[in-house]
Amino acid sequence: MPLLTIHHKTVYRYARPVAFGEHRIMLRPRDGHDLRVLDSALVIDPQPMSLRWIHDVFGNSMAIAAFDERADTLSFVSTATVEHNPADTFALTPDDPAYFYPFLYDDEEFPDLQQFITPQYGDPNGELSAWARRFLDVEAPTPTFKILSGMTHGIREAFSYRKRYEQGTQHPLDTLRTQSGTCRDYALFMIEALRRLGVAARFVSGYLAMPPGSAHGYVGGGSTHAWVQVYLPSAGWIEFDPTNGIVGTRDLIRVAVARDPRQAIPLHGVYLGAADAFLGMDVDIKVVSVGENAEQETA
Repeated sequence: MPLLTIHHKTVYRYARPVAFGEHRIMLRPRDGHDLRVLDSALVIDPQPMSLRWIHDVFGNSMAIAAFDERADTLSFVSTATVEHNPADTFALTPDDPAYFYPFLYDDEEFPDLQQFITPQYGDPNGELSAWARRFLDVEAPTPTFKILSGMTHGIREAFSYRKRYEQGTQHPLDTLRTQSGTCRDYALFMIEALRRLGVAARFVSGYLAMPPGSAHGYVGGGSTHAWVQVYLPSAGWIEFDPTNGIVGTRDLIRVAVARDPRQAIPLHGVYLGAADAFLGMDVDIKVVSVGENAEQETA
């Protein structure tokens, strides 16, 4: 099983010392059968007055820091070593209840999935619905994997990836109309399209491992990454990354899952001071194999 080390450093810079309000940090990878956290550390400077860990409504690990001193910089350094064991390539068999679309969710599961099936963003003219239906065969039923794979690769091939420095995630209709966006925009767009087909989908925030050498042509590395989980009867939650055309958890390090991107912000807080005091933010993220990390240290 490959061992990966994730180093995430964020530094906020200010023109003069300011006070800090509460900060919420969601950077610790999410444990599971395919991802095990072997070691993790969070170093904050200046040192917070208090630091407590909680599980949010989705079971994600979140640290909450409170401060009692002023400073002109505020830094967060998260380091984690994980054992990553990606599942075999996702595939459905004709015996699976979700092999063909449309399919039905189990009566016992449906109440828990309803929040992930209900669209969260408006589509007054049916543009998102029309885009989603493009992946259905003219005559029903359609193989479910064909729909999911078609959307994943369709976004990657037809849309233009671009970094966007504004906070938040753009409306799915803006992503559709401009045919462009960030990984977070792509994930939200695909989620909303699937929800209009009655398919349960949720937002995932985490990291993208960039394999040395080829990097598989990935985009979105060097910063936090976002993708989609889809729930299928008997198959459970399956990952789809429309930014890079990845199906399954290969090269994807899960940190948080949420109904909406606003619930999975990696680092969120406020400072108390003049608006012009904020100078900027620097983020440095590296995901390397433990062996590769050792080679770099001895080089």
